[in-house]
Amino acid sequence: MRIDDRTRASGREQAVTEEVLASFDATPDPRLREVMHSLVRHLHSFAREVRLSEREWDAAIEFLTRAGHITDAHRQEFILLSDVLGLSMLTVAINEAAAPGATESTVFGPFFVDEAPEVPLGGDIARGAAGTPCYVSGQVRSVTGAPIEGAKIEVWEADDDGFYDVQYLDGRSAGRGRLRSGDDGEYRFWSVLPAPYPIPHDGPVGDLLTATGRGPMRPAHLHFMVTAPGFRTLITHLFVAGDPYLDCDAVFGVKPGLIVEAAHHLGEPAPDGTHPRGAWTSIAFDLVLATGHTR
Repeated sequence: MRIDDRTRASGREQAVTEEVLASFDATPDPRLREVMHSLVRHLHSFAREVRLSEREWDAAIEFLTRAGHITDAHRQEFILLSDVLGLSMLTVAINEAAAPGATESTVFGPFFVDEAPEVPLGGDIARGAAGTPCYVSGQVRSVTGAPIEGAKIEVWEADDDGFYDVQYLDGRSAGRGRLRSGDDGEYRFWSVLPAPYPIPHDGPVGDLLTATGRGPMRPAHLHFMVTAPGFRTLITHLFVAGDPYLDCDAVFGVKPGLIVEAAHHLGEPAPDGTHPRGAWTSIAFDLVLATGHTR
């Protein structure tokens, strides 16, 4: 292509971008106008940079269509896509509270369920989930060290076979629960030791990982969402030290401050005075909240 041909092509391309940008100029909401202008500029710039072909764009549309078709009440393929592209963790980083000492946030993930079974302090959220029993305990407190009483703690995890309860077809609720912190901010519950597992990879996101030579594995972790009046909602994981996938989490969620040691026990009483049969484990971790507004 001659220089003058390239110049004309560039002019045509820029004209398209300018026309689309102008179409959003009258958007009443200034924030929406800002977001749409930036989105158009970046999307058009991307297409020009890679010289996107019509065939490639058709394939992208088909990919997104498949993601929509496979999404249902129990599976959110678009969250998976955001996760594996690192956009979820980037959004977390942008919005994380600047509060030294607060527990770090990480991705929400696609398997949270509203209205999880409520359990008392020291109760069992495993509810039959496969795995080695694990006693999890700690304190919910502020960055000043003050205990937070009555914080709502939502916990969920995969079982030893690598599945969340919602991935089974029998309607079970296992490896999931809701409890409140006690008078001194303490929390404690029984569950099972987290195990590594693959994100769902039988759909378009899995095809993307395969095509790019990436794996679908997530390191063993336990999900937390903690809310309390006057404090920012904390969404985080606890990762088990020594897991082989800590350095290659498919969704980039690992942070060094969230890696915890799981102590292994055999033939000794648990902190709650019970005597578990066989081997069991324990994890201790304080959940530290930043002040701010609950989501």
